[in-house]
Amino acid sequence: MGEAVEADTKALKKIMTVEGRYVIPTFQRDYEWTREGQWELLFEDLDSVAGRLGAARVEAEATGSSQARAERSVAPHFLGAVVCDQLPSPTGGLTLSAVIDGQQRLTTLQLLVRGVLDVLQETGSGRARQVKRLLENPEDVIDHPHERYKLWPRRKDRDVWPVAMSDEVPAYGTEDHLYLQARRFFADSVRNSLVDDQGRDRIDDFVDALLDLFKLVVIDLDDNDDAQVIFEVLNGRQTPLAASDLVKNLLFLRGELADEQELEELYDAYWAEFDEPWWKKQIGVGHAARARRDVLLSVWLTAVSGTEANVGRLYGEVRQYLAGGDHKTKDILIELSEYRQAYKAIYGALDSGSPRLAQSYRNLVILKLQTAVPLLAWLRTLPAGRLSLADHERAAGAVESWVLRRMILGANTRGYNAAFLGVLKSAQAAARTPEANIADAVVAALAVSPNSLAWPSDDEITSAFTQDRFYGRFTQERIRLILGAIDAQMRVNNPKTEPAVFDYAQLQIEHLMPQRWEPHWPLPASVGEDPAQRELATSERSAAVDQIGNLTLVTSAFNQGLSNLGWDQKRPELAAQSALQLNLPIATTEHWDEETITARGEALADIACRIWPR
Repeated sequence: MGEAVEADTKALKKIMTVEGRYVIPTFQRDYEWTREGQWELLFEDLDSVAGRLGAARVEAEATGSSQARAERSVAPHFLGAVVCDQLPSPTGGLTLSAVIDGQQRLTTLQLLVRGVLDVLQETGSGRARQVKRLLENPEDVIDHPHERYKLWPRRKDRDVWPVAMSDEVPAYGTEDHLYLQARRFFADSVRNSLVDDQGRDRIDDFVDALLDLFKLVVIDLDDNDDAQVIFEVLNGRQTPLAASDLVKNLLFLRGELADEQELEELYDAYWAEFDEPWWKKQIGVGHAARARRDVLLSVWLTAVSGTEANVGRLYGEVRQYLAGGDHKTKDILIELSEYRQAYKAIYGALDSGSPRLAQSYRNLVILKLQTAVPLLAWLRTLPAGRLSLADHERAAGAVESWVLRRMILGANTRGYNAAFLGVLKSAQAAARTPEANIADAVVAALAVSPNSLAWPSDDEITSAFTQDRFYGRFTQERIRLILGAIDAQMRVNNPKTEPAVFDYAQLQIEHLMPQRWEPHWPLPASVGEDPAQRELATSERSAAVDQIGNLTLVTSAFNQGLSNLGWDQKRPELAAQSALQLNLPIATTEHWDEETITARGEALADIACRIWPR
């Protein structure tokens, strides 16, 4: 790791009795260890080591052998690694160390020590003062009250930490902070284990095991070390942190060394929101599942670097990007904040500022088109003076149209990453040219896509609407998207429409001619009795029933008992669904057959092509 890195294995007593302070940086994660997850295991380790130590002492006493030699024969327990970096401190003041990695472990050990100390103080043990030195600095070396504590947590936990460390036992409650819960658990566990099966007092065994046989690997870095490399290596050997946690350390570590107050202000202003549940929520499935904040970082990096970011290797790629230019931490944080707001607007967690934009975003989210998000997010970061709302809507609408039209044709999605990266680069090139129109650049880049990524024409859409199967080929969510958009457009086109608001996602898809059409929808007499003709007509009808021209949307009031009946029985029920513009022409249609389905498909295609123009 280089000569400037000092790594040593030390007993807890050696680490924590030195005068100084360990500071948990603001950018570190919340304290998350729990009773079931880690506390019980940690106490079991202490109980086991204390048991071995006690057994060695009993045997030495029984055999008259050297107790010191017997104690040295007890194997220590290694707790893992803690990585620290020196912080600037006043001349003559206490040594300050930032805990870069291992804060969960070090914090829990302090709470374990406090729990043991509670029992020592209750029993009047003379060893209480010795143990307390692991928690507090001497009075004669501190200038401020908070300097008393050997460990100083994140700022958000600094009010509760003195309570967790106080000699006065807190009035415990059911909603206590994890610090207080841990202190109580460890104190109770020691109390319940003070006497062994032979009635022997174990308190000295617990104290000596904790102070001398619990050991940590401590890595101290000086000013010339790259703390991030060490951080990455250590965590790579264990369960790695989320990419966002690694990037957070990358951005904030040097700021912490320079000015803690400025760091905390930057954290609160530009990063703290990432700690909220919405950003921590995992999206995706299986091995592809990532927290939203990790996905957002990949969106940002793709947009600003012009290279597709790999969320699985995000930390290394961000490091490489930052090393490639004069990127100031504050500027990066401001930029990330802009992309965070853009991402939330795209995914409906923030007002997009335009109903048309909101609709484009909703449709693209339904289509799960993450590859377009860097482009869409970048567009949202542009000032209104460079991209007007009308042009913004046109650019997002072009992306929506390109994607929807290709989906309707069942086109392959392979190559979408590269395609949208190309559109992004074209748009960014236009942004650097004062006289260029960015929306025009987006539209043009989509229009010149190669054949495998072509933007389908109106004729191709009409062909799909009149010939292709929709039901069973597309998800119902996607069919509702198309039919709902058409209904909304028909509502806009009809000035006599009564105001109504529909949640199209909650409507049901209804086959006008039912899929089980045979009982009530006989083939026309013109087909005759020839088996070959009847087989052909049956095949054509069965294909037609799943075309979009035969599909509509109905509310929950629709009588599903009529669904498979003949047209004469269904038509009045559909007339009752006339609040949906989609159903008005249907209700006035006297006869429903394959020709009607084709004609309606053409009509719907015409509207769809106007909603999503090319």
